[in-house]
Amino acid sequence: MVKKIDGTAIAEKVKDVIAQNIFKLKGPRPNLAIVLVGERADSQLYVALKEREGKKVGVETHVYKLPVDISEEELFDVIGFLNKDASIDGILVQLPLPEKFNTDKVIAAIDPLKDVDGFHPLHPDYIISPVSAAILACLEDIKFSGAGKSACVLYNSEVFGQSIKDILEKKGLKVSLKDNPEKADLLVTALGEPHKIKKEMIKDGAVIIDIGITKQDGKVLGDVDFEDIKDKASYITPVPGGIGPMTIAFLFKNVWEIFQRRKNGNFS
Repeated sequence: MVKKIDGTAIAEKVKDVIAQNIFKLKGPRPNLAIVLVGERADSQLYVALKEREGKKVGVETHVYKLPVDISEEELFDVIGFLNKDASIDGILVQLPLPEKFNTDKVIAAIDPLKDVDGFHPLHPDYIISPVSAAILACLEDIKFSGAGKSACVLYNSEVFGQSIKDILEKKGLKVSLKDNPEKADLLVTALGEPHKIKKEMIKDGAVIIDIGITKQDGKVLGDVDFEDIKDKASYITPVPGGIGPMTIAFLFKNVWEIFQRRKNGNFS
């Protein structure tokens, strides 16, 4: 029987430390700007969760909701404004963007010293992608060693897929993108297609990191059909209660890190 990785418990430990640090501040608190383009249900859900959790830890969140028909130039103007705004510590562009946008180009427009997602090609080493940090925390929690093992990443965003590939390769895993999930010791899925992953698509004893999230008929669903795979996989991050809470916690950890470095003038 598959065991669930308790992402909520891991996230709470991370957020407790952040909240304690912010509570001790005498002066301004960290500020995060979130840019949301369009009205995708999953993106709106993610942004709402970030707003809610920001209030809990003491980070001020500012959401910039932009219409789906906004031009690329107008989007760059918003990002440029936030880059220059001294009161904003971190910037996050909610992905995926509408197809008409070049995601790599949009991410590259963010000041790398304010990039809390860690997707900018020049982001500093002290910023780790929240999703990557969450995946690593899961693997550490179950004491998963990457040496000699294989992983497969399923995704709908090239920026995301490549960043996860890089972080897993550093763990010693041989990583494939979208190919042969049924042969992988570790499967990371971020498709946003509810219950897409069935037991015939995974290896016996596989560890599954389910990052997909879709809101359907009032329910939050992951990419994995839990009931179908529960007797075949060894570990899984549940949806809800898995990767979602952790990515938000590590996002605010990045905001805190940037805030501290901007405050002290230490960007190295």
